Amino acid sequence: MIWSLSVLCFALVFKRVDTGPVRKMGRMEPSAAPQDEVNVLMFGVIQFSESLNYAYETTEAKIAKITKALKSHEQTLLQLGAQTEKAAEVERQIKDVIRLLQDQMAKQEAQTSMTRDWLAHIEQEEEQLRAKVKRLDSYLNTALLTSIRELQERVKEHSSALQGLELLTQYQRERIELQNEHLLKLQEKLSQSVN
Repeated sequence: MIWSLSVLCFALVFKRVDTGPVRKMGRMEPSAAPQDEVNVLMFGVIQFSESLNYAYETTEAKIAKITKALKSHEQTLLQLGAQTEKAAEVERQIKDVIRLLQDQMAKQEAQTSMTRDWLAHIEQEEEQLRAKVKRLDSYLNTALLTSIRELQERVKEHSSALQGLELLTQYQRERIELQNEHLLKLQEKLSQSVN
């Protein structure tokens, strides 16, 4: 396109120089431009058209390069957007896990507190039974021979009840220890998920 424009300019200048009208007045018109000036002018037009062509080609290449860079940046932005959404989802899941662990810890602590209270009550009953057994032992030492058998049976009943309570107490102690271990594990999981 640029070359056709330069050829057209050259043709117009050449035609004008050779076939320019001559006025019929009494005096002479200045003569047409010398061939050197036409050549210089044509050389300038050619140089100008080459410069325009070079500017057109380099501008087109730059636009293509910029378009390619913009597409690359758009893809990068889309990838960053997807990564941001994934990170937000992971953060939400972590918060949900932390909330669940905190709820479990609260329930576990409440259950442990109830079990400790119950164990304290059982230990108190155990102490009361031991006191009763001691009183019965002292009564047996001073009681009549006829009531000794009856008292011995009562002592056996109380002893078996006391043994049952001791077993139950031992069971509850073990259960509290298990619950404490479970609570420690939950606390470790919570601290790991927070980190």
